[in-house]
Amino acid sequence: MTKNSTPVTLYIFRHGQTEWALSGQHTGLTDIPLTKVGRSQAKALRNSVSHIDFSQTFVSPLSRARETAELAGLANLKVLDDLVEFNYGEYEGITTEQIRQTVPGWTVWTHPCPNGETLEQAAARCQRVIDTASGIGGKVALVAHGHILRILTATWLKLPPQEGRHLMLDTSTISVLSHERETPAIKIWNSPTDVIAL
Repeated sequence: MTKNSTPVTLYIFRHGQTEWALSGQHTGLTDIPLTKVGRSQAKALRNSVSHIDFSQTFVSPLSRARETAELAGLANLKVLDDLVEFNYGEYEGITTEQIRQTVPGWTVWTHPCPNGETLEQAAARCQRVIDTASGIGGKVALVAHGHILRILTATWLKLPPQEGRHLMLDTSTISVLSHERETPAIKIWNSPTDVIAL
């Protein structure tokens, strides 16, 4: 945070459960809906955030994120294309175990995704999201997806995008990114809705 930037706190929400999230299939640009459990998870978010006055809520263009935001009762929604999930290219819809049958030791953090996105390209998108939110200031909600939010958090912390590998992020959780004085920091991470008081 520079002297001239607007103080901002990011409240980041990973969408609720989907069939592919449950099975471990990489779900990038495929528009998979929430499951019944995922919809219940999203509704449970409402109790944790209903008292918060967000300056803006930015949401991925994919329906699983938009539905999560709507069911959570988040208002003032604006679709932000840069919040779309990581593009897995040819690995879309398949699991890590399947990929490792031909690429031993593969992870999204250490190996490329053929015809997909690089971590650096995703981090550039994340920096644009952070810059946009910082321009608004206050409490800004981001509703999106597992890998892109982990890359965004690494970017927030001024770390290489690969460091997102240390940040496990479950479906339908709340995390908060803030500052300790001038230093970007994580205030809350991967918190289930039933234990958090924001």
